[in-house]
Amino acid sequence: MDNRAGEMDVFVQVATLKSFSAAGRKLRLSPSAVSKLITRLEERLSTRLLVRTTRSLQLTPEGEIYLDKARTILADIQEAERIVASGGATIPRGLLRVSASVAFGVRCLVPIIPDFLKRYPEIELDISLTDSVIDIVGERADVAIRAGALRDSSLKARKLMDSRRVIVASPSYLSQHGLPATPDALDDHNCLTFNFRPTAEGWPFRDPQSGTHFVKTVQGNLQANNGPTVRSLCIAGMGLARIGQFHVQPDIDAGRLVTVLEDFNPEDIEHVHAVYAGHEHLAARIRAFIDFLVNRIG
Repeated sequence: MDNRAGEMDVFVQVATLKSFSAAGRKLRLSPSAVSKLITRLEERLSTRLLVRTTRSLQLTPEGEIYLDKARTILADIQEAERIVASGGATIPRGLLRVSASVAFGVRCLVPIIPDFLKRYPEIELDISLTDSVIDIVGERADVAIRAGALRDSSLKARKLMDSRRVIVASPSYLSQHGLPATPDALDDHNCLTFNFRPTAEGWPFRDPQSGTHFVKTVQGNLQANNGPTVRSLCIAGMGLARIGQFHVQPDIDAGRLVTVLEDFNPEDIEHVHAVYAGHEHLAARIRAFIDFLVNRIG
């Protein structure tokens, strides 16, 4: 009889414990039986999953891929059995991988995580904060929170919020270098930019008289790959920055930052979405997380 789930379980234990003997003890199998099962699995797949030496056991690249998929499949099997055993009631549980921009994560996501885990104590969160645009499938994220247009039509999204960008500077910087009256005046200012955007050298503007949109090339001596770093440098008086208003509004309210050139703001609103793979039936943990975000942030 074909018992692929059993083989997956054996492989996952071996890969996790890095030992045939330890996996055998946990599964109540002899080391030789474990070895035979792994060999049979590799022969069926026609690829090496593990590199075995007398002192170590390492996964091959194919083994890494198989381990990730096997864990997901085994978790789905366990969830299906729990649903049936509980009479159809789905309890959100299991590992949930979430990716978000650094600024959104710090300002919006992290503060509400305690409430989420209190409501769903059987969910285990794995959060990655990065301003790089990731491949959700390739990076194994269940949910990614991103601003801007959706580039992959195979993905689904739910809107969380709208965000506009503002140009800000600290009062100390403006007192030393003056307040720019027009975008052309930025030639005489230090502009802090992001190093991950293809248009990082230019900021968009709208002429308040004609309504014409244009991009002004800006220059500065500092670049960074995330919003919190740019915000901190701006507060420290290092220059002007164009950054998400949701990120710096508390600083504006507190007087740590001042908005600049608002008459020329192009109002290029970005929609912030929770993005996920477009499955017909979402896992309970993913649906619970997205619903929670929409309720608390949206």
